[in-house]
Amino acid sequence: MQAPSLLCYFLLVSLCTDFCPAEGGAGRRQRRRMRQRGLGRSPWAGRRAPRTPGMEPPGPRIPLINIDDSVMGVFDSLVGLGEHESTYSVLPGKNGQCTANGMIMFDKAVWSPKPCVTCLCSKGEVICDTTMCHPLKCPQTIIPAGECCPVCSETGMGHHRFTGLKLPRLKPNTNTAFNDPESYKGHKKGEKKRKRKGRKNRQRHKGHRREKLPVPRAGAEGDVQYESDEDDGAFRIPAHFPIPVPPVEAPPLPSGCSTSDTTVSCINAKLTQIPPISDPDLTSLDLTGNSITAISDEAFNGIPNLEWIDLSKNNITSPGIGPKAFKILKKLKRLYLDGNMLVHIPSELPSALEEIKINDNQLHAIDEDGLKDLKNLVTLELEGNKLSEANVSPLAFYPLKSLSYLRLGRNKFRIIPQGLPATLEELYLEHNQIEEVSEICFNHTRNINIIGLKHNKLEEHRIAPLAWINQENLESIDLSYNKLYHVPSYLPKSLLHLVLIGNQIERIPGYVFGHMRPGLEYLYLSFNKLTDDGIDPVSFFGAYHSLRELFLDHNELKAVPFGIDEMRKLRFLRLNNNKIRTQTNHEDEDEHSEENEDSHLEHVHLENNYINTRQLSPHSFSCIRSYCSVVLKPQKTK
Repeated sequence: MQAPSLLCYFLLVSLCTDFCPAEGGAGRRQRRRMRQRGLGRSPWAGRRAPRTPGMEPPGPRIPLINIDDSVMGVFDSLVGLGEHESTYSVLPGKNGQCTANGMIMFDKAVWSPKPCVTCLCSKGEVICDTTMCHPLKCPQTIIPAGECCPVCSETGMGHHRFTGLKLPRLKPNTNTAFNDPESYKGHKKGEKKRKRKGRKNRQRHKGHRREKLPVPRAGAEGDVQYESDEDDGAFRIPAHFPIPVPPVEAPPLPSGCSTSDTTVSCINAKLTQIPPISDPDLTSLDLTGNSITAISDEAFNGIPNLEWIDLSKNNITSPGIGPKAFKILKKLKRLYLDGNMLVHIPSELPSALEEIKINDNQLHAIDEDGLKDLKNLVTLELEGNKLSEANVSPLAFYPLKSLSYLRLGRNKFRIIPQGLPATLEELYLEHNQIEEVSEICFNHTRNINIIGLKHNKLEEHRIAPLAWINQENLESIDLSYNKLYHVPSYLPKSLLHLVLIGNQIERIPGYVFGHMRPGLEYLYLSFNKLTDDGIDPVSFFGAYHSLRELFLDHNELKAVPFGIDEMRKLRFLRLNNNKIRTQTNHEDEDEHSEENEDSHLEHVHLENNYINTRQLSPHSFSCIRSYCSVVLKPQKTK
């Protein structure tokens, strides 16, 4: 019995010797062929790769990993070609193998059918993981080699920044086996732990590692640092490899623009839109004299710290300004929009504004919300528009808690606008159609200092006696080029500066300046119809001790008016272009008299009268400190 038994044993050994090596050789030959078709590891294998729709890397391949997690080979991908989604089905039995589009995958095999998709065969079940890309906000993106998510880059920058960068080789890891989905998730958690521990160790030994190559590590800003492998010195790139974002250069300024420190100037540069500028340090932008028609909501997104904008002399319209165009400019203090085509004040203006100029537009209304939230506004200029008491709300100026300077000239006002802010100090209403000044006009403006009303239609009897006589801070009034026939009475007590040029004034009533304290200092009555009879001996009563400048030129005076020789503080006197023939009242005065020594008169204009200079007494101008300051030539002849 032993012989047959030994014979059977040797037969079995022979059979194993014939067939088993052949199978192993075939397996080795198959693996060799696989290596020859595509040696190297696919950049998509073994880690999660981000993906951007519509941007696929060339030539997707399938990496296969054997039982020991070492690389078996790389096939050209037959899965997911033509941008079609792959379909996977479970092949039960056969030692946990899987099938993908007709191809058999061994248990624990890992492959990437598409960028950003990594699949695992685990006991006959296909587990796929897809990585999503983070959204980017940059004008141009690229996909670096070995990645599927885009990164911000300038043209050509993304590739050459990574020239020579070696991708990590896949290290065998026999401790982690993808036997089931749960172990696959556990593996990922373990990787995170090891990374955290590695960071701590690297921080502890940072001083000893400086001499080595830089260690890539993802910082808070997405910067790339380089980690080194402490086991064998190989580089390892983290699962989500952060690509460094190169600085995005701002587009060049258009021709005709210049920059200096924190200012960009594009004056008369033929621009049709606000140039795209990205500079947080920019504080001033001058776009005067272009052909800009619109301001979008995003026009100033790149320059949020502007403090001054000049958009004067463009073609900007109200519909062309976005409702939130200026809202982002939290630090804007000065906004100039003169010479455009606006019909309304722009909305949503920054509350930090201190000065607004919208002169020479087509504004035809200001409602009660037109200037809301501008509590810091100090200066407002709206000259040369179509505003009137009919289309400006009495509450329009109520929000302006800091306004001190208001210009409303060259509009259509017939009366002083109502609801003026209590903080107002200067008001200019030139070139309107104002016919009266009522008692209540300035009731709430106790701080007003200057009122400009030239080129209107005022008559002295249309100025109410209580309109401004009790104002304590009103020092200057300009009533030039109105319809006044004599110097108005009931002028403010505090008045220092009165301009009445270009009226039809024939008379200065007596004591008209007598109630003023500390007293009138500047009186301009040029280009009127004053005669000798229109100036009384007491016309300048109350101003003798205070008057510094007196303009009486271009009138009809035949002699130097009474009382001028008593003005001890008078420095500047204009009597030119009258009909004066007689000599001055000082011709008989002693040159060295005490009165002359008290005179401050420095300049006298008497040209274009009928004075015979040859007949002047040597003492005629003895009160003048410097004889050369007297202008006598030329004179008129009959």
